[in-house]
Amino acid sequence: MRAELRWHVPLAITGLGVSFPLIWALLTSFRAPNAIFEIGPSPVSAANYLDALTLFPIGRLLLNSLVTALGVTAAQLLVAVLAAYAMLSLGVRSRRLVLGAVTVSLIVPLQAMVIPQFLIATGLGWRDTYPGLIVPQLASCGLAVLLMWEHVRSLPADLLGAAAIDGARPAETLWYVVLPQLRPALGAVGILVFITTWNEYLWPALVAPSPENTTIQQGLALFDNQEGGNPGPLLAASVLACAPVIAVYAVFSRRITAAFLRAGRR
Repeated sequence: MRAELRWHVPLAITGLGVSFPLIWALLTSFRAPNAIFEIGPSPVSAANYLDALTLFPIGRLLLNSLVTALGVTAAQLLVAVLAAYAMLSLGVRSRRLVLGAVTVSLIVPLQAMVIPQFLIATGLGWRDTYPGLIVPQLASCGLAVLLMWEHVRSLPADLLGAAAIDGARPAETLWYVVLPQLRPALGAVGILVFITTWNEYLWPALVAPSPENTTIQQGLALFDNQEGGNPGPLLAASVLACAPVIAVYAVFSRRITAAFLRAGRR
């Protein structure tokens, strides 16, 4: 019991310190606009949220972020599953070469790829479009591929062999045998990709600068430039931007932990 408390108390204090800015922003966003900087209790008011919804297209920004995050998540999961499944049929040397290339892609900073990606997106006419927000972010699917490979390679060889003996084609084996075994991993990796994409700031700022077509993170920066002297609506907009990812993580955090522990034991 004492050994557990030795770890639980510091973790609880650290968690409280990390979550304090979010708690403060949430409580302050419900203050009256003229009581933002006052110390002490204040009547609960939704004026900041009403101002945020009327002064800036928060709904459109949230929709853009949702479409972008879901699109990137679906595309990265598709690439990761196909890549991991294809590596099962490679020889040892070829597999090591592919895994090495994927690992190297994680070392390259994303900022180093921004300029060529931006030039390609501009040349294709993808500025201020969903394809421009979604497709270039497939270049950062290395982590998803590695995580999916850790789960695919642990599948029993007898299971795949039985499917081959039954005459199943590779696509049928993937759909009916492999994917059902990967549901926990798909959920965990998908949630991580979704949260990472939702919080992405640099790429939307470059490829979708207009308020109507950008995501919520870039929208908050534009909102700050317009309403810099009025922090109440900005705090309310920030709370609305954080709410979806906090809800997703709160609901599926155990699945993420279980998937990583399962991969680590292998």
